[in-house]
Amino acid sequence: MRLIGLFAAAMVMAVPASAQSVRAGIDAWGAGKPEQAVAIWRPLAARGSADAAYNLGQAYKLGRGVPADLAAAQRFYEQAAKAGHLEAQTSLGLLLFQNNNRTAALRWLKQASDAGEPRAMLVYGTALFNGDGVPEDRVRAYALVSRSAAQGLAPARTTLGEMDQIIPLAERQKGVALAQQLASAPASSAAKPVKSSPVKTASVPTTPRPATPPPAAGAFRIQLGAFRDTASAQRLFASLENRLNGARMTLVPSGTMTRLQVGPYPTRAAAAAACAALKPQACFPVAAN
Repeated sequence: MRLIGLFAAAMVMAVPASAQSVRAGIDAWGAGKPEQAVAIWRPLAARGSADAAYNLGQAYKLGRGVPADLAAAQRFYEQAAKAGHLEAQTSLGLLLFQNNNRTAALRWLKQASDAGEPRAMLVYGTALFNGDGVPEDRVRAYALVSRSAAQGLAPARTTLGEMDQIIPLAERQKGVALAQQLASAPASSAAKPVKSSPVKTASVPTTPRPATPPPAAGAFRIQLGAFRDTASAQRLFASLENRLNGARMTLVPSGTMTRLQVGPYPTRAAAAAACAALKPQACFPVAAN
């Protein structure tokens, strides 16, 4: 970790010493002062705070308070992940997956999945179902996706419905029994959240919360890509879901491909604005069928 420059140190000194905490950075972030938040978190991360390192990873991924830099985001995610930060383990796994480093991605996603992180359970469970980078195990896949769906993750509920159409009842019953067993098992010491501050309160919001709920109906969606298998589409949606303000996933068959669309939006302009908020993710508005 590089030493903090004089300019960054001056920024930190501008905040009272008693306020130099992860929580103070979260408050600054929420107040629309991401540069101040980053200045607070940086020395804390240098001193080993996993929560601060995770939040810096979020800042670099989003390009808020610092220039967008996925390599820097990965470094900070990895620092927090190695300290047992579950959200960092999942975010690191998803980022590595997007960079086609599946071996490392699945290692981190499995670790977070073993500790019950819902996004990790969905992605790792889908990989187990498809035998994608790991040996196929549909019973465990069903167990993990069931647990993820039970925690309210919408893409997990969609995936579970698809599994219900494919996996025989006897295997699904085994999956439910395994899910109950996993839910009651104590987490391993390596997978426990760090104790320096609560992980949940250390999470950086990816986008401001909307002042009003998203529209319930609309004539437009945004298309995020076309995939040869639905699992890839679902993984992308899971990685972007917390930036979509409640918009729903729609998988549209198109020949041998599956189009990932999200919405609805009332106008093409609203859909275009939603795309702009997802940059650098490729995206364009389409008419809802």
